[in-house]
Amino acid sequence: TSSCSSGRLLPTRSEVYRARDGKLDRDVAIKVLPEEFARDKERLARFEREAKLLASLNHPNIASIYGLEESDGVKALVLELVEGPTLAERIAEGPIPIEEALPIARQMAEALEAGHEAGVIHRDVKPANVKLRQDGTVKVLDYGLAKALEGEATGRADSELSQSPTLTRKGTQIGAILGTAAYMSPEQAKGIPVDTRSDLFSFGCVLFEMLTGRRAFQGELAAEILASIINREPDANALPANLHPRVRELLERCFEKEPKKRWQAAGDMRVELERALANPDETRLHAVAVAASPGAKLWLVLPWVIASIFVTGVATWILKPSEPRPITRFRYELPPAQQFTSTGRPLVDVSRDGSQFVYVANGQLHLRPMDATEAMPIQGTRIGITSPVFSPDGRWVAYFSGPSQQLKKTASSGGAPVTITDASNPYGLSWSADDTIVYGQPEGIFRVAAGGGVPSLLVAAEDGEQMHGPQLLPGGEAVLFTTTRASGADRWDEAEIVVQLLDSGERKVLWTGGGDARYVPTGHLVYAREDVLFALPFDLESLKVTGGPVPITEGVQRAIRPENLTASANYAFSASGSGALVYVAGTDTGSNQRILALVDHDGAIEPLNAQPAPYRSPRVSPDGRKLAVETMSDEGVGVVWVYDLSGDEAIQQLTFEGDNRRPIWTPDSRYVTFASDRGGTMSLYWKPANGSGVAERLTTADEGTVHRPGSWSPDGRTLSFWVVRGGDDWDIWTLVREGENAPESLYDAPGRMYHGPEFSPDGKWLAYGVGDTVSNQDIYVEPFPPTGARWRISQEGGNFPLWSPDASALFYRRSRSFNSTRRLQSVDVKTAPDFTFGNERTLPIERFLIFSFYRDYDITPDGQRFVMVFPEGQAEPGESSRGRIEVVLNWFEELKRLVPVN
Repeated sequence: TSSCSSGRLLPTRSEVYRARDGKLDRDVAIKVLPEEFARDKERLARFEREAKLLASLNHPNIASIYGLEESDGVKALVLELVEGPTLAERIAEGPIPIEEALPIARQMAEALEAGHEAGVIHRDVKPANVKLRQDGTVKVLDYGLAKALEGEATGRADSELSQSPTLTRKGTQIGAILGTAAYMSPEQAKGIPVDTRSDLFSFGCVLFEMLTGRRAFQGELAAEILASIINREPDANALPANLHPRVRELLERCFEKEPKKRWQAAGDMRVELERALANPDETRLHAVAVAASPGAKLWLVLPWVIASIFVTGVATWILKPSEPRPITRFRYELPPAQQFTSTGRPLVDVSRDGSQFVYVANGQLHLRPMDATEAMPIQGTRIGITSPVFSPDGRWVAYFSGPSQQLKKTASSGGAPVTITDASNPYGLSWSADDTIVYGQPEGIFRVAAGGGVPSLLVAAEDGEQMHGPQLLPGGEAVLFTTTRASGADRWDEAEIVVQLLDSGERKVLWTGGGDARYVPTGHLVYAREDVLFALPFDLESLKVTGGPVPITEGVQRAIRPENLTASANYAFSASGSGALVYVAGTDTGSNQRILALVDHDGAIEPLNAQPAPYRSPRVSPDGRKLAVETMSDEGVGVVWVYDLSGDEAIQQLTFEGDNRRPIWTPDSRYVTFASDRGGTMSLYWKPANGSGVAERLTTADEGTVHRPGSWSPDGRTLSFWVVRGGDDWDIWTLVREGENAPESLYDAPGRMYHGPEFSPDGKWLAYGVGDTVSNQDIYVEPFPPTGARWRISQEGGNFPLWSPDASALFYRRSRSFNSTRRLQSVDVKTAPDFTFGNERTLPIERFLIFSFYRDYDITPDGQRFVMVFPEGQAEPGESSRGRIEVVLNWFEELKRLVPVN
């Protein structure tokens, strides 16, 4: 066994020790895996598979893996011990002479060639991973370990990531970044999948640094380095003037941003280096000829070109004005355990200095510095958070807390929230330079000190007027906001963008047909319509628009009210004073087009052959042949459709009159029951599923109440439904179909919200949800008819229960915790001889849509699959599609170019 003189340690990240192999009598390196890594069986099994492949690499320029050992629960790799300095240590002494650097580079290329031929990408080529032995042999270390150790956390998110050990995120995440920032390829920097050509770009970075003593891509922060990699070329003036032209060409192709234009194999680079070493006297004329050739990159031959220019006497040709800062774009994918929540309200904000952004996911605020790879939850913010806004100095975040109906703030570093004032759900808010917060309310626009106090009314709303998104303009003398007096689902599409003087009350209409406008310091108003951002040139002194709108960014998510699919005034975007744009890509719940899909218990998705539409509340007929589903028109009116699951028939419209919601089937699959307002109030009707005949009324809701269907008993005699009397007064009723029976109240408790009654397959049990608020619900089961016995099934909250066809399980979604809002919970149950149930577990089904108080999932009669609604942009079957945030750094450069301001 191997022994380590440093003793037994349990590190939080991989650490390497010198050790002695007692069996083979040799010195080795021991790389101890983090304790948390070793406890993760899935990751460990994947690592062991990767390690077997890596151990098969046998090349004199690749440091070997000897084995994987375990002692007292500690897992460690046994590696070849390579004596000598690292290439990073050698470069720290200064540039390496060409005659010494090229042989090192050739051996590195040989190592990459061997690894790539074995099907292994290094992913972390950098000077620190290259050892220089005293006999001249070059050894490449950690070959493939960046992938094998994916998910290992560095525990750091500071501003020195360019100097940090390998940055890793769990490799199964879209957008994972592997490798140290300064040596990443453009595709690594963008977080997209890589192949062997990524290593070739990194090789170029290392060779450049060997020859110059400086990094090819510079920056103080990781974000600046990544921006440089994506947008800039290395400084060719730093290369030695006598560098072989073949090496210049080699670097040119290494640094191609597009992998297709880069070297395609490490062996080709090796051949070029060997030719350069074999023919050191090729002249500079070759380089000048290369410079003159089509498609050649000037930066690589610039020293030769400059020399020629001076000879011809036109040295002024090289004098160029400084270029604007490069525009950098990158994408942040929400981790698998996260999803945007409260999507009907603002989701994201960026700090004034552009150094960080905050977003709402899982009901909590998450902060992501631009120079970090991960976002961290802001401690102290919990369920019901919406509308985050940074303070001008970025040290605080204000937000609306839904459960408490208050505006609050918390330190961006986390801590106890501070209440600013009571407020109803705000129509937008912003934090002004004078340390006040302005926010919209039904009564108008209010202002309150950020430290708390009594709000003052800035602008009163007129009768029928709604105001949104107030922003105090620089100088504090006028407020910018959006207003509408229209009604209907599209009322904000024709809204007016206005500015109002606070002293005189004078109001100026700046633009009609858009909303959620923001002033940015370039002299523009940025606003949105549909999913597009537009910019208007705006004179702050005269408060006038000086030109027409120009579209600048597409695909920005618009907030959609989930309860009625009404388009909101809120758009998920934010612009900093320093020129950073952050927005949520518009493929999440803001999209009105959706697909229907069958999903098995492992999460594999099979889309149905139905055109995308605003689907919700799908229900499979008991015979498994049909699907009833609701869609929402642009006017906010519900329509019920019937779809043939065999795909042989076109989808058929079932309802044509009134607003129709929440279809369910009768047990014989002949009728569809639904809620409709065609009689004046939202009551229950049924209609033959084949479309024949007319709808027949089953219940009559009183004025001010709404009836919502639950389920039919298996014998088709009893219909369960729930009655909504107000915000928190929901009752469960039943109706016996035969005879002249009137509906009867089953559960009626003022201030309690009963919903979603579901009969068990044998009709002897009733499952339902109940709670005192929307976010405080639980699932219960009782005998039917009630006997007084009752069991609470959910363990962390839940709503909308669904029985498996054999009554062996109950499914529901959580209500208290947003961690699984779009995942189903499953609990095994037994109904005989006694009622018993087990622990809940989460099914691995992601990204299906939820619409307020709808059961938006159903199960097929065989119990094998669910039918669900997904965004139209859902990933391919079997994959997940998460929310994503797009970030554009130095965006003002693009804005000024697209929309010039006098």
